[in-house]
Amino acid sequence: MERQLAVCLAGHVDHGKSSLLGRLLHELDLLPDGKVAALEAASAHRGVPLEWSFALDSFQLERDQAITLDTTRVRVRTPRREFIIIDAPGHRELVRNLVTGAADTTAALLVVDAESGAEAQTRAHAALLRLLGIRDFIVAVNKMDLLQWDEARFGARRDEIAAALARLGVVVHAIVPVSARDAGNLVAPAAATWYAGPTLVSALEALPAQPPAPVDAPLRLPVQDVYRSGTRRTIAGRLVQGTLRAGDEVLVMPSGERVHVALLDGWPAPFESAEAGDNVSLTFAEPVIAERGDLLCAPHQPARLTPIFDADVFWLGHEPLAVGRRLELRVGARAVEARVAAVLHALDVDRLAPRAATEIPPNGLGRVTLRCAVAVAVDDAADCIGTGRFVLADGGVIFGGGVIDASRYPDQLRARTPISHNLTAVSHNISAAERGVRSGHSGAIVWLTGLSGAGKSTLAMALERALFDRGWSAYTIDGDNVRTGLNSDLGFSPKDRQENIRRVGEVAALFAEAGLVCITAFISPFRDDRRQARTAAGGRRFVEVYVRSDLATCEHRDPKGLYRKARAGEIKGMTGIDSPYEPPENPDLVIDTEHGGEAACIGELVAYVVENCRA
Repeated sequence: MERQLAVCLAGHVDHGKSSLLGRLLHELDLLPDGKVAALEAASAHRGVPLEWSFALDSFQLERDQAITLDTTRVRVRTPRREFIIIDAPGHRELVRNLVTGAADTTAALLVVDAESGAEAQTRAHAALLRLLGIRDFIVAVNKMDLLQWDEARFGARRDEIAAALARLGVVVHAIVPVSARDAGNLVAPAAATWYAGPTLVSALEALPAQPPAPVDAPLRLPVQDVYRSGTRRTIAGRLVQGTLRAGDEVLVMPSGERVHVALLDGWPAPFESAEAGDNVSLTFAEPVIAERGDLLCAPHQPARLTPIFDADVFWLGHEPLAVGRRLELRVGARAVEARVAAVLHALDVDRLAPRAATEIPPNGLGRVTLRCAVAVAVDDAADCIGTGRFVLADGGVIFGGGVIDASRYPDQLRARTPISHNLTAVSHNISAAERGVRSGHSGAIVWLTGLSGAGKSTLAMALERALFDRGWSAYTIDGDNVRTGLNSDLGFSPKDRQENIRRVGEVAALFAEAGLVCITAFISPFRDDRRQARTAAGGRRFVEVYVRSDLATCEHRDPKGLYRKARAGEIKGMTGIDSPYEPPENPDLVIDTEHGGEAACIGELVAYVVENCRA
């Protein structure tokens, strides 16, 4: 018998999921003795035909209302395999239970009413299951007895369902016409002679095996708790993926410290090793502190450290999820404040395709950009689902969740980790004060940020001219210019964009140290990159200037034709179009080029720099 497979049973509340599972258990002779007689009595007492769902319903309320309120886990043994079938509720208000039930499954059995078809709720359930990582589907088209097993009507339902699920990118292994009422095509073939496909049990038995635990993947161990006994600190957690042995070096995130594992605690003796799926407790060999919510990683293949990422989310709140909403985000045992920075699209459940939207409706799905108060260690869900999914809570109540795609955003750990450690700083013999006395001004960085078309380059070049005319030493580093030389090896991937700004920040710091006023004109859309540039400046004067102009105005100007190309799909990741821009929260100066004239804006910028950068 193959390894046990977990299957989520899902579908609309009235399409007969629990009835199908109850009748399947009876046909496989898995119900206890006397159960059928009890079901007959319970059904007769309520004046209804024998209701097979009563075999599963745990609460009196469920029997009275004929709905499932909680997830039901049932072990099902067929001639060839063993399954854990999780009957998840279909009621719209109970989607939380569906998420809970589906979280640890790898396949889905979707039940669809032959007469009603794939209603909006059914399609939404399928999309949610796909979001949770389920790719393998079987569809049971139920209640075929009510249609007298009409072949044409089944064919129409089959084609409709297949087309809808194809848009989700899932694998549909079989679409089986069944009748939970009379057991047609559950275990034995139905009387309908036109159907030559597998029975439901045969289709289940043919599903791919449960994937093995990812023991060969890079280590990921979320720290669930830390126990202290004197100076001894014991780290407890469950390996999401990878293998861990005593003596291994691990990276503690978000701190970035490296440490060796002294031993893996166990009873009656320490373990030699642990692998994905194991619960472990361990101690470090060095005096490095880890806390609940930290993540232990493979040092050379760590998670990504970022405060911002895109996410496919499901939203269970009573009000729509809109830009600006603040929530608690939980990844593993890590909980941080997060804000919705952008709504990229919502899912149209009728077409199972994205649609433009400014909010995610209640019980809806979509894609958003989330900005956390601090950087968190995460993986893209496609690489590691255990560290790539999260929940959203407010006041201790879970309102949603989703999966992470941080591929467009900078990795702060990579940015702050030098490759070489054999370095010795060299001090100059000329002080900043001496340079200032000679030039009449202090060295400084004037960092202009804003959307493409806001006027950054125009302002930067005008400022440089004005300062030069005053006898000051000034130089402008412009975005396009620097990519023809210093950064000609960089493209426009997230990592390359981050490295582009990092290099500019370091070069600007050197210019400022030499006593120049270095002016930079870069979109630099992310606060973290601009914060890093300010850090690189050290004690030198750093003036962050927000060149403010809304997207519509910038797109109307479109001096380089970039917006036109982005709208035509020729440019991907264009800031303001399909990549976010994070305005400065506390800029030193705001220049409003949307409403102000060019001469007035230049004058305001020159006056501020002259006033604040005099020696």
